[in-house]
Amino acid sequence: MMAKTYSQYVCQQCGRRSARQMGRCPGCGEWNTLVEEIIERKPSAATHITRSGGHRSTPRRLSEISNEAEERIPVPIEEFARVLGGGIVPGSVVLIGGDPGIGKSTLLLQTTLAMAERGPVLYVSGEESERQIKMRATRVSFPVASSKTAKTEGTEAHTGKFPENLYLVTETSLDVILEHIENIKPDLIVIDSVQTTYLPELESSAGSVSQVRETASRLRELAKTTGVTVFLIGHVTKEGTIAGPRVLEHIVDAVLYLEGDRFQTYRLLRTVKNRYGATSEVGVFEMRERGLVEITNPSEAFLAERMVNAPGSAIAVTMEGTRPLLVEIQGLTSPTNFGNPRRTPNGIDFNRLLLISAVLTRRVGVRLAEQDVFVNVIGGLKINEPAADLAVATAIASSIKDAPVRADTVLIGEVGLSGELRMVGQMPARLREAEKLGFKQAIVPRRLSKGEPWPKGISVIEVRSLREALKAALIEE
Repeated sequence: MMAKTYSQYVCQQCGRRSARQMGRCPGCGEWNTLVEEIIERKPSAATHITRSGGHRSTPRRLSEISNEAEERIPVPIEEFARVLGGGIVPGSVVLIGGDPGIGKSTLLLQTTLAMAERGPVLYVSGEESERQIKMRATRVSFPVASSKTAKTEGTEAHTGKFPENLYLVTETSLDVILEHIENIKPDLIVIDSVQTTYLPELESSAGSVSQVRETASRLRELAKTTGVTVFLIGHVTKEGTIAGPRVLEHIVDAVLYLEGDRFQTYRLLRTVKNRYGATSEVGVFEMRERGLVEITNPSEAFLAERMVNAPGSAIAVTMEGTRPLLVEIQGLTSPTNFGNPRRTPNGIDFNRLLLISAVLTRRVGVRLAEQDVFVNVIGGLKINEPAADLAVATAIASSIKDAPVRADTVLIGEVGLSGELRMVGQMPARLREAEKLGFKQAIVPRRLSKGEPWPKGISVIEVRSLREALKAALIEE
């Protein structure tokens, strides 16, 4: 008896199924995302393979389960290990997304070159030829755990000798990939990318919702049953989210994003989901000719080209996960030539800039109604937390008054609609980072209750309002 086939339309964003073609998906509201797929209805199998490798699962008492911590596999790239939560957990599935050309394949190639010293590693590419990958591997440098220079510089020059346990294959069929995995038995697998991998039994094309979902599910089952670690590289949409169904991010154990301005050399590796570590963690890299190089002290790197005592420049301390970062925020005001003044942010939220501009005008008396306002976060960073409000407001006021901010001062605080300053979290950690980089003074909101004492190496000025903060920060003649 032949299996019946029928067609349906599946949204490539949310996975909603429809019997007919529609211009706009009723589920997610996106346009032109419904793609026709041919579905083959097969008889249901009598048995299913379970995660335990074919054996029937057995419920166990919680008290009988061992509570020993899972031993992590160390990663020689310390910034990568930080984002993963301290190392690689055996049997985990990690999804890495990012814009085209941002450095996803380079980062994982450097990782596989280093991890192949410990055991077999399989790198599967569906987008590049073996010769292209060999050329990149020859160009990039990679860490060596036993090297003394690796601790200080993060990389060592390539000597032309590759690890014997690093295997490379260009393949898109998942059935063939699973055969290679069965023969090699690697400890680490890299799939570049999950959108190019397909299952032959499915009629839909590679990259469709059903293909991506089933491919990720098969690889997850492989990881959980064998203990092998799987890294998946995922494409992103024009909105910046990983292409394919949303269920893809639910299947994997960790979701990482490699971000950065294409015109900047810095790259930030963020974690937005991690079952084995903290979320909102970040690792900082710099793209060089030899590949991605770790930035062990990103605050110092972001402030390296700062002009001291220049009007419109202020230093903010932002938290990226558990790491405090000092960044320079530049503000510029210019008389507008049009009826409506422009507000142009780069690195901060547009609505946040509108709020700060309104507070400066209404509560402080800074006339911005006839001024174009530009705000830029140096280094290509994107700041989402309100702790940088005070630095943004000070940079704008410094530009319009042509009065520089004190060079040894950092500004931390959230600006309220009444012009008051509000306390932000992890203030002692921010102040310690500023003290470590040589800053002598910090302007922060006045705290209402005693907490952890401020660091002794930095002078803390507590103010109640934005007007007081500007008076303490600006050098006015």
